Amino acid sequence: MKKTHLLFIVLFAAFAMLLVACGGSAEPAAEEAAQPAEETASEDVDCASEDVFCVGLVTDVGEIDDKSFNQSAWEGVQLAGAELGAKTDFIETGDAKDYGANIDLFASNNYDVIVTVGFALGEATAEAAAKYPDIDFIGVDQFQAWEFDGDDATNIANLSGLIFPEDKAGFQAGALAAMLSESGTIAAVLGTDLVPPVVAFKEGYEGGAKYINPDINLISTYHPGGLDVAFTDPEWGASTAKQAVDQGADVVFGAGGKTGNGALIEVAGVDGAFCIGVDSDQWLTVPEAHACLVSSAMKLITPGVFDLVKMSNDGEFPSGNFFGDTGLAPFHDLDDQVPQEVKDKLAEIEAGLNDGSIETGYNPGG
Repeated sequence: MKKTHLLFIVLFAAFAMLLVACGGSAEPAAEEAAQPAEETASEDVDCASEDVFCVGLVTDVGEIDDKSFNQSAWEGVQLAGAELGAKTDFIETGDAKDYGANIDLFASNNYDVIVTVGFALGEATAEAAAKYPDIDFIGVDQFQAWEFDGDDATNIANLSGLIFPEDKAGFQAGALAAMLSESGTIAAVLGTDLVPPVVAFKEGYEGGAKYINPDINLISTYHPGGLDVAFTDPEWGASTAKQAVDQGADVVFGAGGKTGNGALIEVAGVDGAFCIGVDSDQWLTVPEAHACLVSSAMKLITPGVFDLVKMSNDGEFPSGNFFGDTGLAPFHDLDDQVPQEVKDKLAEIEAGLNDGSIETGYNPGG
């Protein structure tokens, strides 16, 4: 893990203000707002005690067991429970307007660390960090622009944004897809382009495919809805994947929470087609896609969250931006369908991405 990576950050600066514009609202929660999943346990543990270390997680709109983004972050918190003896809990957000109020539920119970999951919670998380300076906040996929504005007055010492070079993982996935494709057509079924990491995955995927085959036919489709639905629409994901397959795609990248999962499961029913998951090793979370799931473009969210929680517990919490790692998941049962020359090429590409001799072509400011 590396804390700050200036060159990558400079690229993100151009869209940094978008994070504020599209962030969640900090309005009070409605009466039906989600409650901590382990509410009775919260009553039994005094998080204000110096002898107790409490970590809470607030999901984006969606469920904790989404088999992707929220789940990976929660597993990092659970690891802190197992390894550090932390008391852990989560709140599932049902409506984006409840972001701030859900965070407040943990803060008012004196939690030591609060993890918020997703780009859309960025504004609410920054507001809460300023409001509760004694609590450490981890914002997954939340770029911290204030680190580079030259104004110390805007610094938030208790806030760390866990971010990833998604374009690199996407590039590797696109290269794999292009090398496996027999039709010369591949596809991507994506969440909304309002979320920069989704755009980074898509641009990287296309760049990796073109690196292998400049003439490859690409079918990339963003979900047309907003942040409230773009990652929780498996039916749209399935129908969009089917359309791509009908147009000749024989490899489909599903990158969009449950929406992407719908695409993976649809492709699993297509003889001879491959699919590629996202965020975590989805072989472990979407068994319905095993027939096609050759790999996943991973953001190593679980270890990233755990590392930051541990740093907080150790009194070494880093403010600003903290870079997590990315990579391709194992091929699992489809390993024998990936030729050795493809594996060798992927290793060469990974080395090139790491040493800078290969660039993804992703330019968030361009």
